[in-house]
This record gives sequence, structure tokens and C-alpha cells, in this order.
Amino acid sequence: MLLSSLNPAAIAAGADIPDAVTIDGETLSRSDLLGAATSVAERVARAQRVAVLAEPTVTTVLAVIGCLIAGVTVVPVPPDAGSAELAHILADSGAQAWLGKAPEGSDLPVVPVRKHARSWHRYAEPAGDSTAFILYTSGTTGAPKGVVLSRKAIAAGLDALADAWAWTWKDTLVHGLPLFHVHGLILGVLGPLRVGSPLVHTGKPTPAAYAAAQGSIYFGVPTVWSRIAEDPAAAKELAAARILISGSAPLPVPVFERLTELTGHAPIERYGMSETMITLSTRPDGERRPGWVGTPVAGVETRLCDEAGNPVPHDGESVGGLQVRGPMLFSGYLGKPEVTAANFTADGWFITGDVAVIDAEGFHRIVGRESVDLIKSGGYRIGAGEIETSLLGHPAVAETAVVGLPDPDLGQRIVAFVVLRDTTPSEPGIAEQLIAHVASQLSVHKRPREVRLVDSLPRNAMGKVQKKLLA
Repeated sequence: MLLSSLNPAAIAAGADIPDAVTIDGETLSRSDLLGAATSVAERVARAQRVAVLAEPTVTTVLAVIGCLIAGVTVVPVPPDAGSAELAHILADSGAQAWLGKAPEGSDLPVVPVRKHARSWHRYAEPAGDSTAFILYTSGTTGAPKGVVLSRKAIAAGLDALADAWAWTWKDTLVHGLPLFHVHGLILGVLGPLRVGSPLVHTGKPTPAAYAAAQGSIYFGVPTVWSRIAEDPAAAKELAAARILISGSAPLPVPVFERLTELTGHAPIERYGMSETMITLSTRPDGERRPGWVGTPVAGVETRLCDEAGNPVPHDGESVGGLQVRGPMLFSGYLGKPEVTAANFTADGWFITGDVAVIDAEGFHRIVGRESVDLIKSGGYRIGAGEIETSLLGHPAVAETAVVGLPDPDLGQRIVAFVVLRDTTPSEPGIAEQLIAHVASQLSVHKRPREVRLVDSLPRNAMGKVQKKLLA
């Protein structure tokens, strides 16, 4: 069963949990969760796909679990989706109705979710290769693509993480992440339900809410951890946790170091995509290096290739395109067989589009997206990510994005766009200082040839820097 901790036999045997799921102060026991979600399943069992407006509420969780019980595909929709994005997701996915709350202006029928309804009907476990979710990517170009995730892929991915993080029913997971993507919804809601550990969703991921939650595992994105690192009182409350896990974007080295200092925990960094779930992670009982995302989780294989498909050495320096394979990979892009095929090699490896390095011990470091973060300068292949990490280690730098711009001599020259901290004067020599800082930490050929000071960096709705606008 995908949601193994909701097995009716286990609950009947006295394995109920009174605080199985708490979201923004509202709590359901495991038996209440099963009863209410099964009631939802009865109302949607004849549907094929339904849309869920993924607000951080108990209603959203009941809607998702009800669909999983009934074998109905869930299409999570961002609550702040604009009209064009919303129309695209609904049309592309073929969603037949809204389950729970619907946004204004939608003409799809609405099926209500009743938190206090209960049903104890038994449903057969759907086939493992049936589709559980269609998640829409935030792509930097074109309309979002629907990523099709099967039940067996999700189960394999969650079991691999339980193994990697020694995650058991004795843990309590805390996070305040959105519930429309892999991190917040699949890892952050289905993960604890499969493992059997309580979940505390804080509504919003504020330092105060995290500090008050008293969990053993905390999920956060770098923005969350940065704010906690700036709030020493809140950070010190996390010292009693077992592990702090960061993902969805690289964690700046200064934040990693400050968290370690304040909490006593070096953060766990991991790597994944909507298409692959989590494939790489450091371990609670292993080495944790700032900027490195560890080794493959159970069942995953990785390799690095150059543009011609040749292997790239695992020397901790050579940059190559990262390819992965494993049981948690997606089934394909919805309605796009040609795009799906183009993202797999002939021998079955998924082309992530990210560039990385791997050292002799198998540790991985992601250095960016191949399309915008692989810079070819003076005959060298250089990852923008490691330059950004170096710059973020300078006390004057608040944010940065590094790109390769056309250069008649070098092919591409390395240019760093930098947002200075408010307390840093924009002195004439600051650009030269930053260039020298990188040259002192990395190979000289990796230094920026130019530093441009800007007030802000262009970002998309997911908060990711849009480097193509800079380039």
C-alpha cells in the first residue's frame, strides 16, 4: 500500500496516531484521516483526474489521500497560479473537476471535501504503474509540462529516502512548504504517511513556527534556512532535532556554516527533480560538505557525460552532464512522447539537464543547468554554480548569478551579476575585490572577467533566477 501507515488493519490493531497530521494548528488522527479520506474517495471514485487547489490545509491533504485511495490521478494546482497558467494546467491535464476549493472564474464542477465525514469502505490497492500525480514543472521557457508520476515510483522514492535518512515512525517531520510540488507534497506529506511518522505543517515556514514545532526532521529551502540562520534564538531551538534537510536549490555556504554553528547540525543537502524525485543525498551518519549533495540513494545510478556522450572522469573537478536512472523516475511528460524520448538516452538514462562533478568517493556537486550554467571559456568547461558559491562566501554579497556572455577571444567570458548586502558600501574597488576573492579560492581561469552590481536578480514565480534574461 502506497500510504502504508494508513493501512486499515494496522489502525484496527491499535496503531492509531492521535497527531498524525497537523496543518497550521489543525490536527487529525490517523484513523480520522483514513475515515475522512475514504469518504472523499467514495465521491471521486468514478473520476479519472481531478484538480486540487493545493493550499496548505487539512482539506488539501484529505483530497489528495482520498484520490490515492480511490486510484484517481491528482493534479495539484498552485494557489497563486495566474489565469493563463491555470487555464493551461486544466486543459493540458484533462482534469474533470475540482476536489475541494476552486479558484474564482473556473467553470469546472466542484466536488466538496467534508472534514468530518467518515467512511470505512475498503478499496483494492490500485496497480503500481497507475498514475498518482501529474505535476507541472516551472520551466524557464514555454508552457509548463505535466510530469507523470506513478504509484510505484513514489513508493520507491520514499522508501529510498527513509533508508538514506534513517527516517522512522519515531520521527516527527516539520515543514511549511507549498503542497503542489515534490518537496512539500510528496516528500513532505506522503513521506510521513508512508513511514508512519507525525507531520507538523506550519502553514508558513517562519523561524518562529519552526522553533515552536519541536520536530526531529525539518525540511526547508535555502530561503527558509537563511531566515532561520538570521534568527539565532529560533535556530537554537532546532538543536534538539535529529536532522535539518535543505533542497530545491543550492544552500549558500555561509548559511550552511551559520546553521551548523547555531544548531549543532550540519544540514543534509540532497538533489532531485520533479521527474526523478530525490536521487542524491548526504547522510545523517556520513560526511556533509557545503555545496555537495552526496551519493546516490538506494536503487539509483548516475553518470557524467560530455556533449559527445563520452564518460567524464570522477575527479571532483571535471564537469559533465548528469544522467540518472532508478525506480523512482517519472513515466514521461503528459501527451509529449517526443519530448519524453528526447530526454532519455538510447540506453535508458534520464538526461537531467544539470551539470555536475563527482569525486573519487562518489560525492556529487551540482554546478548548474547545462543550458545556462555550463560556461565554455578559453577551452575550459566551467560550472557557474561553484563560482556563485565562492561569491556567496564573501561578506559583501547577498545574491549573485553567474553567466557566460559571448566573447570574441574566449568564446564566453564569465560575468557575475551581484546584489550587495545593504550594509556594504558600493565602493569603486568592490568588483575587483570579488574577482580576486574567486581567484583565490578557485582556479584562476574560473574567476569572473566582469562583475556587474545590480539591485535585484530577475526571478520567476517559483523564485528561481532567470539567467536567460541576464544573458
